[in-house]
Amino acid sequence: MKALHIITPVKDSIDSTIQTVKAVLSSKLSVPFIYTIYNDFSSEENTRRLEEASRELGFELVNLSDVTTHPSPNYLLVLQMCQRRALEADAHLLIVESDVVVSPETLQGLYDGAEEREACGIAASVTVDDAGEINYPYGFAKGHEGEVYEIKKHCSFCCSLLTNRLLRTFDFQQLNPEKHWFDVTISQRSRELGLKNYLFANLPVVHRPHQSRPWKQLKYKNPLKYYWIKFTKGFDKI
Repeated sequence: MKALHIITPVKDSIDSTIQTVKAVLSSKLSVPFIYTIYNDFSSEENTRRLEEASRELGFELVNLSDVTTHPSPNYLLVLQMCQRRALEADAHLLIVESDVVVSPETLQGLYDGAEEREACGIAASVTVDDAGEINYPYGFAKGHEGEVYEIKKHCSFCCSLLTNRLLRTFDFQQLNPEKHWFDVTISQRSRELGLKNYLFANLPVVHRPHQSRPWKQLKYKNPLKYYWIKFTKGFDKI
């Protein structure tokens, strides 16, 4: 591959986003890359902060309010836009979500790992808490610390590289527009198309779940209320 397209979709939660950005920009990367933040209708104040950070830190900023009137979440639109950009640049697409902090070696490690595996569709980093313990959504990986292995379960897009091979094979225009999140669908399609998804438990990233959508914390604190909101308001369609 000639390049790496790194993206972070953002909905408010700017303090955690800035942590994510600074960690990405501190990465030890030898491959050329472009880093773009997709601002999904953050508040006016937080949009201003993102614009200031873009000028100060040097990342690209796309305000989705300039592109669409569709209300947040606009993950589908972001994925479709980024697929086109990555294919045009012959690049891999690497998603780092705004509640994740990478280590300096993480992104180059995922890039190298994907390049070394001919049939790789997705290369994902395992997530850990601040104490270094594997946490949501990769609880099933406990006991595999330090390993790199093919997984049948879906990859989360907390910190995942979608290879150019996958991008060329599966058109994101085929994704269901009634859903909000697509990591499950894309992971499944990757395997159905004969590719392999790998979890890099040797490249952990710190994950502080749902910083940008605090209501989802209810999933752990008050599950009944979480599922009531999810189904009555039509949120969080996977």
